[in-house]
Amino acid sequence: MASTPISASARIQHRVRTEPFWVRMTLLTVAFAFLLGFLFLPLTVVFVQAFSKGWSVYIEALLEPNALLAARLTLLTALIAVPLNLVFGVAAAWSIAKFEFKGKSLLITLIDLPFSVSPVVSGLIYVLMFGLQGWLGPWLQAHDIKLIFAVPGIVLATLFVTFPFVARELIPLMQSQGTEEEEAALVLGASGWQIFWHVTLPNIRWGLLYGVILCNARAMGEFGAVSVVSGHIRGLTNTLPLHVEILYNEYNSAAAFAVASLLASLALVTLALKSFFEWHLKEDATLTETPS
Repeated sequence: MASTPISASARIQHRVRTEPFWVRMTLLTVAFAFLLGFLFLPLTVVFVQAFSKGWSVYIEALLEPNALLAARLTLLTALIAVPLNLVFGVAAAWSIAKFEFKGKSLLITLIDLPFSVSPVVSGLIYVLMFGLQGWLGPWLQAHDIKLIFAVPGIVLATLFVTFPFVARELIPLMQSQGTEEEEAALVLGASGWQIFWHVTLPNIRWGLLYGVILCNARAMGEFGAVSVVSGHIRGLTNTLPLHVEILYNEYNSAAAFAVASLLASLALVTLALKSFFEWHLKEDATLTETPS
């Protein structure tokens, strides 16, 4: 009698996994057609157009002074935003997964806020707060502090749109792992920092790297929020995405696609690293679930 529900469940699972051939082929055809039309073809066009005038034009577009300055600003922004988001993400995920406190649901909602707010709107919020006509603009101007249309404003906007990535990858991972290992280490006399470095951090290392990779990709490719707060000052406040826009608007399509191919290559590297870390995450989850 006890085996009947299991058998019924197995039969249902078998039916779900063995749909008719035409159904499977239709779904696969739709999926691959979508990927071909909206991913592979545009990506191919980017690289074809980037090399349409030869290697010399391609290299010249990447080594042009304004392109190098845009690349340097993009890297600087990522180097500031990613470590800060790393610290915030680990602290937020550890607090949410390991402790119970009032306002926990509110904190999770606030972490998800950049996913629901348009990047352009978030950039506009910073302009309204720190611009010359904003709430804090006159005070900042009186103290000769410039945030908007300067590098600090770009960093702030990038921080806002990227801060959920590390936390959102770590929260479900740390919740699934529970607190048993930390409690055992505490009973054995380990301090808080010892528990973090020797127990918590090794368990979340792949999820942490996964979140950092996604955060870095978004920081280097962000356009909307950065476009609002940058002022588009060539050689000063243009990141690589903004530089691509300027080149394209000037009908310099070969150079625009050359710089765009650099960002596309970054996306492909990110995708490869993402798949690598996902594989390790699944491996760790399998080992965790396997009874000893």
